[in-house]
Amino acid sequence: MPRLGRAVPHRLVVRAGRCLGLAAYVLDVRHRRIVRRNLRFTHPEWSPERIRRLSREVFQNTGITVLEICRMGCLSREEILRSVRITGEEHLLSALKNPKGAVIISAHMGNWEMGFLFTSLYAGTPLVGVARPLGSRLLNRWVRDLRTRFGNIILDKAGALRDMVRMLRRGKVLGLLIDQGTRRSEGVEVTFFGHTVTATPVAALLARRYDCPVLPFFCIREADDRLTVTAQPPLRLRKTDDPRADLVANTQIMTHAIEAAIRKYPDQWFWFHKRWKRHYPQLYPEDLARRQRRREKRLAKIRKTQGGRRRTPC
Repeated sequence: MPRLGRAVPHRLVVRAGRCLGLAAYVLDVRHRRIVRRNLRFTHPEWSPERIRRLSREVFQNTGITVLEICRMGCLSREEILRSVRITGEEHLLSALKNPKGAVIISAHMGNWEMGFLFTSLYAGTPLVGVARPLGSRLLNRWVRDLRTRFGNIILDKAGALRDMVRMLRRGKVLGLLIDQGTRRSEGVEVTFFGHTVTATPVAALLARRYDCPVLPFFCIREADDRLTVTAQPPLRLRKTDDPRADLVANTQIMTHAIEAAIRKYPDQWFWFHKRWKRHYPQLYPEDLARRQRRREKRLAKIRKTQGGRRRTPC
Protein backbone atom coordinates (compact mmCIF):
# COMPACT_ATOMS: atom_id res chain seq x y z
CA MET A 1 0.00 0.00 0.00
CA PRO A 2 2.75 2.56 0.81
CA ARG A 3 4.46 1.79 -2.53
CA LEU A 4 1.16 2.25 -4.38
CA GLY A 5 0.57 5.61 -2.69
CA ARG A 6 4.05 6.82 -3.59
CA ALA A 7 3.69 5.63 -7.18
CA VAL A 8 0.64 7.81 -7.84
CA PRO A 9 1.83 11.16 -9.28
CA HIS A 10 0.58 14.24 -7.47
CA ARG A 11 -1.03 15.57 -10.66
CA LEU A 12 -3.29 12.49 -10.73
CA VAL A 13 -4.17 13.03 -7.08
CA VAL A 14 -5.18 16.59 -7.94
CA ARG A 15 -7.32 15.50 -10.90
CA ALA A 16 -9.01 12.75 -8.94
CA GLY A 17 -9.57 15.13 -6.03
CA ARG A 18 -11.29 17.65 -8.27
CA CYS A 19 -13.58 14.93 -9.63
CA LEU A 20 -14.31 13.71 -6.10
CA GLY A 21 -15.10 17.25 -4.96
CA LEU A 22 -17.37 17.89 -7.95
CA ALA A 23 -19.29 14.68 -7.25
CA ALA A 24 -19.69 15.72 -3.61
CA TYR A 25 -20.88 19.15 -4.73
CA VAL A 26 -23.63 17.56 -6.83
CA LEU A 27 -24.70 14.94 -4.28
CA ASP A 28 -24.19 16.62 -0.89
CA VAL A 29 -27.07 19.08 -0.89
CA ARG A 30 -26.82 19.84 2.83
CA HIS A 31 -23.20 21.00 2.78
CA ARG A 32 -23.59 22.74 -0.56
CA ARG A 33 -26.35 24.80 1.04
CA ILE A 34 -24.14 25.67 4.05
CA VAL A 35 -21.23 26.76 1.84
CA ARG A 36 -23.43 28.97 -0.32
CA ARG A 37 -25.14 30.59 2.65
CA ASN A 38 -21.82 31.32 4.31
CA LEU A 39 -20.47 32.88 1.13
CA ARG A 40 -23.58 35.02 0.58
CA PHE A 41 -23.54 36.10 4.22
CA THR A 42 -19.89 37.17 4.16
CA HIS A 43 -19.83 38.52 0.59
CA PRO A 44 -23.21 40.15 -0.10
CA GLU A 45 -21.67 42.06 -3.00
CA TRP A 46 -20.88 38.87 -4.93
CA SER A 47 -23.14 37.77 -7.78
CA PRO A 48 -25.07 34.46 -7.60
CA GLU A 49 -22.86 33.06 -10.37
CA ARG A 50 -19.69 33.89 -8.44
CA ILE A 51 -21.14 32.23 -5.33
CA ARG A 52 -21.95 29.08 -7.31
CA ARG A 53 -18.54 28.99 -8.98
CA LEU A 54 -16.64 29.49 -5.73
CA SER A 55 -18.81 26.87 -3.99
CA ARG A 56 -17.77 24.31 -6.60
CA GLU A 57 -14.13 25.27 -6.16
CA VAL A 58 -14.43 24.89 -2.37
CA PHE A 59 -15.69 21.32 -2.83
CA GLN A 60 -12.98 20.56 -5.39
CA ASN A 61 -10.18 21.86 -3.18
CA THR A 62 -11.56 19.82 -0.30
CA GLY A 63 -11.57 16.71 -2.50
CA ILE A 64 -7.91 17.31 -3.39
CA THR A 65 -7.01 17.84 0.27
CA VAL A 66 -8.75 14.62 1.35
CA LEU A 67 -6.80 12.55 -1.19
CA GLU A 68 -3.54 14.33 -0.34
CA ILE A 69 -4.04 13.53 3.34
CA CYS A 70 -4.74 9.88 2.51
CA ARG A 71 -1.51 9.76 0.51
CA MET A 72 0.59 11.51 3.18
CA GLY A 73 0.82 8.37 5.27
CA CYS A 74 2.68 6.67 2.41
CA LEU A 75 5.30 9.40 1.90
CA SER A 76 8.77 9.39 3.41
CA ARG A 77 10.43 12.35 5.10
CA GLU A 78 12.31 13.22 1.93
CA GLU A 79 9.21 12.99 -0.24
CA ILE A 80 7.25 15.30 2.05
CA LEU A 81 10.09 17.83 2.13
CA ARG A 82 10.32 17.77 -1.67
CA SER A 83 6.59 18.16 -2.19
CA VAL A 84 6.16 21.47 -0.31
CA ARG A 85 7.74 24.90 -0.74
CA ILE A 86 8.22 27.36 2.09
CA THR A 87 8.32 31.15 2.29
CA GLY A 88 9.02 33.26 5.35
CA GLU A 89 11.20 30.53 6.82
CA GLU A 90 13.23 33.15 8.69
CA HIS A 91 10.19 33.87 10.88
CA LEU A 92 9.76 30.17 11.67
CA LEU A 93 13.42 29.62 12.46
CA SER A 94 13.48 32.70 14.70
CA ALA A 95 10.47 31.39 16.61
CA LEU A 96 12.15 28.02 17.09
CA LYS A 97 15.12 29.72 18.75
CA ASN A 98 12.92 31.56 21.26
CA PRO A 99 13.54 30.03 24.71
CA LYS A 100 9.97 30.97 25.71
CA GLY A 101 8.47 28.93 22.88
CA ALA A 102 6.06 30.21 20.25
CA VAL A 103 2.51 29.82 18.99
CA ILE A 104 1.67 29.42 15.32
CA ILE A 105 -1.95 30.07 14.42
CA SER A 106 -3.63 28.73 11.33
CA ALA A 107 -6.95 27.72 9.82
CA HIS A 108 -8.63 24.83 8.03
CA MET A 109 -7.48 25.97 4.60
CA GLY A 110 -5.27 24.59 1.89
CA ASN A 111 -3.78 21.40 3.33
CA TRP A 112 -3.33 22.21 7.01
CA GLU A 113 -2.33 18.61 7.84
CA MET A 114 0.55 18.68 5.36
CA GLY A 115 1.62 22.06 6.69
CA PHE A 116 1.90 20.67 10.22
CA LEU A 117 3.85 17.60 9.14
CA PHE A 118 6.14 19.42 6.70
CA THR A 119 7.03 22.17 9.17
CA SER A 120 8.19 19.76 11.85
CA LEU A 121 10.41 17.98 9.32
CA TYR A 122 11.76 21.22 7.85
CA ALA A 123 12.51 22.63 11.30
CA GLY A 124 14.00 19.36 12.50
CA THR A 125 12.00 19.45 15.73
CA PRO A 126 8.58 18.15 16.79
CA LEU A 127 5.64 20.54 16.94
CA VAL A 128 2.79 20.39 19.44
CA GLY A 129 -0.74 20.37 18.05
CA VAL A 130 -4.07 20.59 19.81
CA ALA A 131 -7.04 18.71 18.38
CA ARG A 132 -10.48 17.50 19.30
CA PRO A 133 -10.86 13.69 18.98
CA LEU A 134 -12.91 12.58 15.98
CA GLY A 135 -16.18 10.73 16.38
CA SER A 136 -14.91 7.49 14.83
CA ARG A 137 -12.38 5.67 17.00
CA LEU A 138 -10.76 4.02 13.99
CA LEU A 139 -10.50 7.27 12.01
CA ASN A 140 -9.27 9.13 15.08
CA ARG A 141 -6.46 6.60 15.57
CA TRP A 142 -5.45 6.83 11.90
CA VAL A 143 -5.35 10.64 11.93
CA ARG A 144 -3.47 10.71 15.22
CA ASP A 145 -0.88 8.23 13.88
CA LEU A 146 -0.50 10.37 10.75
CA ARG A 147 0.07 13.56 12.74
CA THR A 148 2.56 11.99 15.15
CA ARG A 149 4.46 9.67 12.77
CA PHE A 150 7.58 11.88 12.80
CA GLY A 151 7.52 12.73 16.50
CA ASN A 152 4.92 15.49 16.69
CA ILE A 153 2.85 15.70 19.86
CA ILE A 154 -0.96 15.96 19.80
CA LEU A 155 -2.84 17.18 22.87
CA ASP A 156 -6.54 16.49 23.30
CA LYS A 157 -8.39 19.78 23.16
CA ALA A 158 -10.40 19.12 26.32
CA GLY A 159 -8.33 20.30 29.27
CA ALA A 160 -5.24 20.95 27.14
CA LEU A 161 -4.32 24.34 28.64
CA ARG A 162 -2.12 22.94 31.40
CA ASP A 163 -0.19 20.78 28.91
CA MET A 164 0.17 23.72 26.50
CA VAL A 165 1.73 25.78 29.28
CA ARG A 166 4.10 22.94 30.11
CA MET A 167 5.16 22.69 26.47
CA LEU A 168 5.77 26.44 26.16
CA ARG A 169 7.94 26.37 29.27
CA ARG A 170 10.02 23.72 27.53
CA GLY A 171 10.46 26.07 24.55
CA LYS A 172 8.16 24.11 22.23
CA VAL A 173 6.15 25.53 19.32
CA LEU A 174 2.37 25.12 19.58
CA GLY A 175 0.21 24.86 16.47
CA LEU A 176 -3.39 26.04 16.93
CA LEU A 177 -6.24 26.13 14.42
CA ILE A 178 -8.33 29.07 15.59
CA ASP A 179 -10.92 29.48 12.84
CA GLN A 180 -13.66 27.37 14.44
CA GLY A 181 -16.21 28.56 16.95
CA THR A 182 -16.32 27.87 20.66
CA ARG A 183 -18.88 28.13 23.41
CA ARG A 184 -19.73 31.64 24.52
CA SER A 185 -18.66 30.76 28.06
CA GLU A 186 -15.20 29.75 26.77
CA GLY A 187 -14.62 32.42 24.13
CA VAL A 188 -14.63 36.13 23.44
CA GLU A 189 -16.66 38.04 20.87
CA VAL A 190 -14.80 39.30 17.81
CA THR A 191 -15.66 40.36 14.28
CA PHE A 192 -15.09 37.89 11.45
CA PHE A 193 -15.98 38.93 7.89
CA GLY A 194 -17.97 41.84 9.30
CA HIS A 195 -20.11 39.74 11.65
CA THR A 196 -19.85 38.83 15.32
CA VAL A 197 -18.52 35.39 16.25
CA THR A 198 -17.18 33.72 19.37
CA ALA A 199 -13.48 32.86 19.13
CA THR A 200 -11.06 31.04 21.39
CA PRO A 201 -8.76 33.40 23.35
CA VAL A 202 -6.23 30.66 24.20
CA ALA A 203 -3.49 31.90 21.86
CA ALA A 204 -3.90 35.47 23.13
CA LEU A 205 -3.88 34.26 26.73
CA LEU A 206 -0.68 32.25 26.28
CA ALA A 207 1.06 35.06 24.38
CA ARG A 208 0.33 37.57 27.13
CA ARG A 209 1.06 35.35 30.08
CA TYR A 210 4.25 33.77 28.77
CA ASP A 211 5.51 36.51 26.44
CA CYS A 212 5.84 34.24 23.42
CA PRO A 213 5.46 35.30 19.76
CA VAL A 214 2.37 34.41 17.70
CA LEU A 215 2.90 33.72 13.98
CA PRO A 216 0.16 33.30 11.34
CA PHE A 217 1.00 30.20 9.35
CA PHE A 218 -0.72 28.64 6.31
CA CYS A 219 -0.23 25.80 3.83
CA ILE A 220 -1.75 26.95 0.54
CA ARG A 221 -2.24 25.26 -2.83
CA GLU A 222 -0.79 27.50 -5.52
CA ALA A 223 -1.89 27.93 -9.15
CA ASP A 224 0.48 25.11 -10.23
CA ASP A 225 -1.22 22.81 -7.63
CA ARG A 226 1.90 22.61 -5.47
CA LEU A 227 1.65 23.36 -1.76
CA THR A 228 3.44 26.31 -0.20
CA VAL A 229 3.87 26.84 3.53
CA THR A 230 3.94 30.53 4.42
CA ALA A 231 5.22 31.73 7.79
CA GLN A 232 4.28 35.35 8.45
CA PRO A 233 6.05 37.74 10.85
CA PRO A 234 4.96 37.64 14.51
CA LEU A 235 1.83 39.67 15.19
CA ARG A 236 2.16 42.95 17.05
CA LEU A 237 -0.03 42.31 20.06
CA ARG A 238 -1.32 44.75 22.64
CA LYS A 239 -0.20 44.68 26.27
CA THR A 240 -1.65 47.23 28.70
CA ASP A 241 -2.81 47.34 32.30
CA ASP A 242 -6.20 45.89 31.25
CA PRO A 243 -5.69 42.12 30.71
CA ARG A 244 -9.31 41.46 29.71
CA ALA A 245 -9.32 44.20 27.08
CA ASP A 246 -5.97 42.95 25.79
CA LEU A 247 -7.35 39.43 25.50
CA VAL A 248 -10.24 40.59 23.32
CA ALA A 249 -8.09 42.99 21.25
CA ASN A 250 -5.39 40.39 20.59
CA THR A 251 -7.91 37.68 19.70
CA GLN A 252 -9.35 40.16 17.21
CA ILE A 253 -5.89 40.80 15.75
CA MET A 254 -5.43 37.07 15.25
CA THR A 255 -8.88 36.70 13.74
CA HIS A 256 -8.08 39.49 11.28
CA ALA A 257 -4.94 37.58 10.24
CA ILE A 258 -7.00 34.46 9.57
CA GLU A 259 -9.60 36.47 7.64
CA ALA A 260 -6.93 38.13 5.50
CA ALA A 261 -5.59 34.72 4.43
CA ILE A 262 -9.08 33.45 3.63
CA ARG A 263 -9.87 36.56 1.57
CA LYS A 264 -6.71 35.93 -0.44
CA TYR A 265 -7.58 32.26 -1.03
CA PRO A 266 -11.37 32.04 -0.54
CA ASP A 267 -11.67 28.76 -2.44
CA GLN A 268 -9.33 27.01 0.00
CA TRP A 269 -11.06 27.64 3.33
CA PHE A 270 -13.36 25.04 4.87
CA TRP A 271 -16.63 26.95 4.38
CA PHE A 272 -18.53 23.88 5.62
CA HIS A 273 -18.25 25.20 9.19
CA LYS A 274 -21.46 26.76 10.50
CA ARG A 275 -19.18 29.48 11.81
CA TRP A 276 -21.86 32.10 12.53
CA LYS A 277 -24.52 29.86 14.08
CA ARG A 278 -24.26 31.14 17.66
CA HIS A 279 -24.98 34.76 16.81
CA TYR A 280 -26.96 34.29 13.60
CA PRO A 281 -28.87 30.99 13.99
CA GLN A 282 -31.34 32.08 11.30
CA LEU A 283 -28.56 31.54 8.78
CA TYR A 284 -28.99 27.78 9.28
CA PRO A 285 -32.79 27.28 9.61
CA GLU A 286 -32.46 23.49 9.36
CA ASP A 287 -30.56 23.55 12.65
CA LEU A 288 -33.32 25.58 14.27
CA ALA A 289 -35.93 23.13 13.03
CA ARG A 290 -33.86 20.17 14.24
CA ARG A 291 -33.46 21.70 17.69
CA GLN A 292 -37.19 22.39 17.82
CA ARG A 293 -37.96 18.75 17.03
CA ARG A 294 -35.56 17.58 19.73
CA ARG A 295 -37.16 19.97 22.21
CA GLU A 296 -40.62 18.67 21.36
CA LYS A 297 -39.47 15.08 21.77
CA ARG A 298 -37.99 15.84 25.19
CA LEU A 299 -41.19 17.57 26.30
CA ALA A 300 -43.29 14.68 25.03
CA LYS A 301 -41.10 12.23 26.95
CA ILE A 302 -41.38 14.31 30.12
CA ARG A 303 -45.20 14.50 29.79
CA LYS A 304 -45.38 10.77 29.21
CA THR A 305 -43.23 10.08 32.27
CA GLN A 306 -45.25 12.45 34.46
CA GLY A 307 -48.52 10.97 33.19
CA GLY A 308 -47.32 7.48 34.02
CA ARG A 309 -46.45 8.55 37.56
CA ARG A 310 -49.91 10.05 38.10
CA ARG A 311 -51.54 6.75 37.06
CA THR A 312 -49.36 4.73 39.44
CA PRO A 313 -51.61 3.53 42.40
CA CYS A 314 -50.61 4.50 45.92
